[in-house]
Amino acid sequence: MPLADRARGSERVVVGRVTAVNSEWRTNEFGDRLIVSIVRVAVDETLKGPAQADIAVEVEGGTIGDLTLHVSDQEPMARGDRAVFYLKRTARGAFVPHLRGQGLLKLDGSDRVRGSSVRLSDIRRAAAQVR
Repeated sequence: MPLADRARGSERVVVGRVTAVNSEWRTNEFGDRLIVSIVRVAVDETLKGPAQADIAVEVEGGTIGDLTLHVSDQEPMARGDRAVFYLKRTARGAFVPHLRGQGLLKLDGSDRVRGSSVRLSDIRRAAAQVR
């Protein structure tokens, strides 16, 4: 999906670094019980929505004890990862990635989305178009 469309459909778009990841059992909106990782993000930059210093994002998948849930369309987040987060709220008010895996774009050291030619500057421009 084009970057501007991702931003348009998101409630918030932030750039930040993961400070903690804690997994727990949750029941999703379909009644399925699954492992969800609560990803704490220190926000460096807000591209859309109200600014705040940190935010919690619920991402399906994670590890509890010796049980790991891998979700095919969502890359696991780890402490220290820097990423762009396209976020929407669930019915109970939690932030989750908008468009699932397309809502989390990990950045490398040169501010490129890992595995692509997309730069953070491209994402900033697309988000500015929809503000």
